[in-house]
Amino acid sequence: MKPIWIVDDDQSIRFVLEKALLREDLPTRSFTNTREVLAALDAAADDEMQGPQVLVSDIRMPGGSGLDLLDKIKAKHPGLPVIIMTAFSDLDSAVSAFQGGAFEYLPKPFDLPRAVELIRRAVDESQREEVAEERMAAAPEMLGQAPAMQDVFRAIGRLSQSNVTVLITGESGSGKELVARALHKHSPRATGPFVAINTAAIPKDLLESELFGHERGAFTGAQTMRRGRFEQAEGGTLFLDEIGDMPFDLQTRLLRVLSDGHFYRVGGHNSVKANVRVIAATHQDLEQRVKLGGFREDLFHRLNVIRLRLPALRERGEDVPALTRHFLQQSAKQLGVEPKRISDAALAQLATFGFPGNVRQLENICHWLTVMAPAQLIEAKDLPPEVMAIAPAVEPHAVAAPVAAERDPLAMPASAAVAAPAAAVASAAAASLAWEGGLELEAQSMLAAGRTDVWDALSRRFESRLILTALASTRGRRIEAAQKLGIGRNTITRKIQELGLE
Repeated sequence: MKPIWIVDDDQSIRFVLEKALLREDLPTRSFTNTREVLAALDAAADDEMQGPQVLVSDIRMPGGSGLDLLDKIKAKHPGLPVIIMTAFSDLDSAVSAFQGGAFEYLPKPFDLPRAVELIRRAVDESQREEVAEERMAAAPEMLGQAPAMQDVFRAIGRLSQSNVTVLITGESGSGKELVARALHKHSPRATGPFVAINTAAIPKDLLESELFGHERGAFTGAQTMRRGRFEQAEGGTLFLDEIGDMPFDLQTRLLRVLSDGHFYRVGGHNSVKANVRVIAATHQDLEQRVKLGGFREDLFHRLNVIRLRLPALRERGEDVPALTRHFLQQSAKQLGVEPKRISDAALAQLATFGFPGNVRQLENICHWLTVMAPAQLIEAKDLPPEVMAIAPAVEPHAVAAPVAAERDPLAMPASAAVAAPAAAVASAAAASLAWEGGLELEAQSMLAAGRTDVWDALSRRFESRLILTALASTRGRRIEAAQKLGIGRNTITRKIQELGLE
């Protein structure tokens, strides 16, 4: 394991931290000023194992401040957790440390066990980030460990040597174009162009020209001959997104191209040969559209040679952590900033969200977090309002009975008379399942990450939430909060101190 680097001009601080960390089997290396650290980092550039796992630095030192050191380290090693030690009078500097990307600050004089616990958390975070970076570096063009996504990957593999027409179905934002690009990339046509068109985004009057091109003078404004998407995709793949919204008369023209491989430009008299593989996608139920007369049955069967169903993100919750880290990296790169990390608690909260906008919504959330989250480590409280506002839904009929009761309680049948308490019980049961399910997801996430402090960590958070909620309901009156919780006055005082709720 790589060592913990300690930077402080005070020998006693270095000695105490060294001994405490060695008792925890955490190797250390100590420095007295920032120049020594920067020189050691340069020397360790060729041997990654000689670099630090975590760096703990004082703010005020001769020869350069800890904040200057933080800036230089983050420029070269953005993923390295840095803990800044500061006196209570340096809290303004601590704020600057957070803004500069510090993992956490450690106020002096510090409680040694708490300091070791903080460093241990930083080590865990560092190791998770290393694993995430390795996975990111080796990540394919598509991410997904969920069984449903593995089925999609297997299908792409089976189709890799085929030119067959494929229909991709799935909800909006689930990544249908990404699958189409993967099908093209792994096909015999990979050297040809990939041309995509959203048939729902182009007005009906222009769509025909967009697809098939037009001859000069075909209509007002057609000053020159224009090649359409079919010709632009010659030798490659044409991706027709939202095919279910294609106008009915254009469906007939598309069917002809798929049938004999020829088409006419708008206003043209000479047929054009189309050497194109067609991949179509839709979020609609095409079978139902056929029954309603909105989609040609013969075109449906022509497109539906091979169908790939792309799962919604809520069906592949185990992929949320990897996708989140991937999108955070992408957003940081686009904005030219340091990538932010995300805590296990925040990931567990994200996992309970339904993502009606699917992967696209998760990508937007990560972009929002990159801009809006106040610190480098994203906590659950930093998530956007739509994620934090998860609540059990109340069925419309659950409130119908109480309203009827107010109007005419005597006329209400016996079955309806119990609807109100039954609804309340159902709502309470749903709420119980919601938080218990969240607890289970959080535990699973922490266990999967290899944490060995799951019991203590979750117990602390559970007790903290209970006490803070009780104190909020009593406006900070501890004795009354203790009575409501059913615990003693001394117990709540001790817990507030232990949990750092002062």
